[in-house]
Amino acid sequence: MEIKIVNRSKHALPSYATPLSAGMDLRANLDAPVTLQPLERRLVPTGLFIALPAGYEAQVRPRSGLAIKKGIGVLNSPGTIDADYRGEICVILVNLSNEAFVINDGDRIAQMVVARHETVEWTPVEALDETERGAGGFGHTGKE
Repeated sequence: MEIKIVNRSKHALPSYATPLSAGMDLRANLDAPVTLQPLERRLVPTGLFIALPAGYEAQVRPRSGLAIKKGIGVLNSPGTIDADYRGEICVILVNLSNEAFVINDGDRIAQMVVARHETVEWTPVEALDETERGAGGFGHTGKE
């Protein structure tokens, strides 16, 4: 699938690290390093602008290495980029560690997955069909 992209950063376009990767790394597009203090959140620009086709979204997700090694996550994970959005892709990073974290220009800060989605039409009804599970949720099975 081809997607139109404007790259206003000095970094390469997002790409897949391996042939079977689902996500592409997003890089910070910064004029100067940014320090993210413990429990601080910051909107980090990428310099990328995309035009997705109808029926698709781009999901912005944390990088697992940053999460486990440094405690850095994407606050609204997954962040959704809609097909009609034309602004810059930015990432809401949060530092969940006890140490300051420095973000440098070009650092890989998140990953982006492009995925199909459905558009639904609601059918109002008075009741839903019964299932074995019913309304049980949030650990109702007692299984770990």
